[in-house]
Amino acid sequence: MLTLARATEVAQVLTEALPYIQRFAGRTIVVKYGGNAMIDETLKASFARDIVLMQTVGLRPIVVHGGGPQIGELLKRLNIESKFVNGMRVTTEETMDVVEMVLGGLVNKEIVSLLNQAGGRALGLTGKDGQFIRASQLKIERNSPELEVPEIIDIGRVGQVEKIDTRLLKMLADNDVIPVVAPIGVGPSGESLNINADLVAGKIAEVLGAEKLMLLTNTAGVLNKSGTVVTGLVADDIHALIEDGTISGGMLPKVGCALSAVNGGVNSAHIVDGRVPHSVILEIFTDQGVGTQISRKRS
Repeated sequence: MLTLARATEVAQVLTEALPYIQRFAGRTIVVKYGGNAMIDETLKASFARDIVLMQTVGLRPIVVHGGGPQIGELLKRLNIESKFVNGMRVTTEETMDVVEMVLGGLVNKEIVSLLNQAGGRALGLTGKDGQFIRASQLKIERNSPELEVPEIIDIGRVGQVEKIDTRLLKMLADNDVIPVVAPIGVGPSGESLNINADLVAGKIAEVLGAEKLMLLTNTAGVLNKSGTVVTGLVADDIHALIEDGTISGGMLPKVGCALSAVNGGVNSAHIVDGRVPHSVILEIFTDQGVGTQISRKRS
């Protein structure tokens, strides 16, 4: 039985969410789904309900997902060695077959199924569908004192986004279908290219002029030197935190992706703790949120 105290709490939550629902109705929210939220069954269910709720109250969510652990697990079962350079998977022809199988098949279809079971209408696709993600091969430069020019390292079928055709995504959203995007692009000769999911999500958010880009992670957000989450950041804040070493390691590329998105026209980017149930709607629809918000200018 619902007690008066519990009913009052629910009412407060709904009234707190109302101005955010009104403000963001009709706006595009791009969510990069990854980390623990893709592995833990409870978190998977809460994520699906969050996305469906967003759509139900008038927002236009687009999900872009990763799948690194799942790829690594299948490669191990197939006795294919995983190699990384600067945190990026070296993707041979053989590895690319596994990447497409996992991202475009197993992981993508599971997410679509979760969203549909939660009452939504979702459709899975890769960047090869309609060739909507055009990409080029990514080469890494490595500098060393003994070399006069940087060494160019070929890491195989790894791509960088060159162009995104938004027509397919808009068509789905216009028909109340949630796009679920696997980060596989198509190269100049029609070849498949494995692309970092954060970068794909960021570029999609940019070209669509999204209201928000949300990057789910396994951390609470950007932490200061005391270990406390900091939010309400702008570009100058980010540069200062990088210079003094507060932002380092694995957080650097995520912050860089978020900063690039807001500089490219996205109103705000959020680095969100995907380990928290319902973290997506908590960040969007509550005053406090559960992560770090990065904006072009201070509000």
